[in-house]
Amino acid sequence: MKPEIKYIELKTGYSDDGPAWIGRVEFSKSGQTVYFNGQAFKGNGHGWCFDIETKESYWITGIKKRGQNRHWAGKGKVMIDKLVVDDYLKLINSTDLDFNIFELVDVKITDKQRFASIENGTTDTVSVLDKFPDLKDLSIDELKNTIESLQRRECYTNPNNGQKFITVKRLETEKLLESILNKD
Repeated sequence: MKPEIKYIELKTGYSDDGPAWIGRVEFSKSGQTVYFNGQAFKGNGHGWCFDIETKESYWITGIKKRGQNRHWAGKGKVMIDKLVVDDYLKLINSTDLDFNIFELVDVKITDKQRFASIENGTTDTVSVLDKFPDLKDLSIDELKNTIESLQRRECYTNPNNGQKFITVKRLETEKLLESILNKD
């Protein structure tokens, strides 16, 4: 499949105002994996998708011709890849980018082969610290507090709005804590 310019919005932990991007995505041969900004998403690139490493939910759609891709209740600037601005403006039939809505950014190149190896099981599993780098420098007490906090968040998070991600992070944090305690 040919690369396409898409709207990508993080849904996990947000309602309609998660971080959002407009950029050129690439697809796997099957079209079931979408590559963008150093990440890989399972899904067909239109609608709900999830990051194959973090399991966070994303909304990925085509570009709306009227130029407003965020949900009407959403807020916040949409980051747009500097390299796609001209093509984006052609798609929406405009000559100027509204900097009240958009922020220009550089997008990371995605190592598609790394994700193919992960999906096909030809590489070691991704470590918990790769998936959740915020856990890297935490002490044992801080890990315990993080687990308790995640347990509370699980109870109050809508299953359609990130509960699975919180559960996965809690379970991974518990494994990390257990491995640290078993080393001592």
